[in-house]
Amino acid sequence: MTKKDTCQEFCFDSEAVEHVQKHMLNEQDIDKMAETFKILADPTRVKILHALAHKELCVCDIAVTPDMKVSAVSHQLRLLKSARLVKQRREGKNVYYQLDDHHVEQLFEKTLEHIKHQ
Repeated sequence: MTKKDTCQEFCFDSEAVEHVQKHMLNEQDIDKMAETFKILADPTRVKILHALAHKELCVCDIAVTPDMKVSAVSHQLRLLKSARLVKQRREGKNVYYQLDDHHVEQLFEKTLEHIKHQ
């Protein structure tokens, strides 16, 4: 950090600090959010979520989409499922995955909008 990045003298606005403190997240929510962002930090999982944002797919379809092995995709899907980002349904011998709910799609869209914003 350079001097340009910090205050030259320590001081704070007690009113602003009090306002922020009243609106702070609880530790449990902070931990859950951090864990969600950790899960989203992997490019392979982003590819899987992007594919599922367009269509419900079986594990084999997902494996072909980012050109991965079925076992690797299954591992990634387990992580995404445990983070409640995807859900599954079984149909005969196949397991199909989709985004868990519209919030996941919104999170994905907002992140994409943010990175493309100049």
